[in-house]
Amino acid sequence: MMISLGDAHVAYQCLDFPLVKLSVVGGRPFSCGGEKLFRKKLVSARYGVEDIDGSAKKICKVALSAPEDHLVILLAHNGPTGLGSNLDDICGKDWVFGGGDHGDADLEKAISLLKESSKASVPLVVFGHMHKVLAHGNGLRKMIVVGADDTIYLNGAIVPRVKTLIDEQGISNSFTNDEARPSLPESEGTKRAFTIVDILDGRVDKISESWVSVDGEKVKLEEELVLFKRNN
Repeated sequence: MMISLGDAHVAYQCLDFPLVKLSVVGGRPFSCGGEKLFRKKLVSARYGVEDIDGSAKKICKVALSAPEDHLVILLAHNGPTGLGSNLDDICGKDWVFGGGDHGDADLEKAISLLKESSKASVPLVVFGHMHKVLAHGNGLRKMIVVGADDTIYLNGAIVPRVKTLIDEQGISNSFTNDEARPSLPESEGTKRAFTIVDILDGRVDKISESWVSVDGEKVKLEEELVLFKRNN
């Protein structure tokens, strides 16, 4: 996967988009949330990161390498700690009684270090891992948090994000990103989820969960759920 991504693999790296004055900075790869480094030997060998503190400093250092006039968007597999511990919070544990904060402490610390430096503007932190639909039929997760400093935290883990159009009629099963995709007849079509972020004048203006149907050459916006809209 990392080879396939090539320069688009942003773990502990910065990907610049000069035309729109924006840089995407990646957090720690292979994260599964919680207090410890997941796949510690691999992260150490490949990225030289030995612990949570070292990971936070590395993320911060990379973010500070972005051009001074760029906005910085942090992109990570899992979100930071500090955003709530209820089971329906954006990084809350929904599979155990009483919940708990399942965020990444290194990402929270990196964000704190960046804000202390005042050298990078971080309007948006994007991640996934914590599914929108909660375990044990407990409803839906909060997918947006607006920080006191106006940084927006966005969870994009909509699962499944691809369904067959027949699924909407309850005839066949949808499939997740982890499952092998069956070969679908063109006439069957799919319905796909996208999380769309509009940024205006350096601030997040709108975020929406959009479902788009693709049936042969027909493409249609089926549904748009506005998650955030800035009040001007």
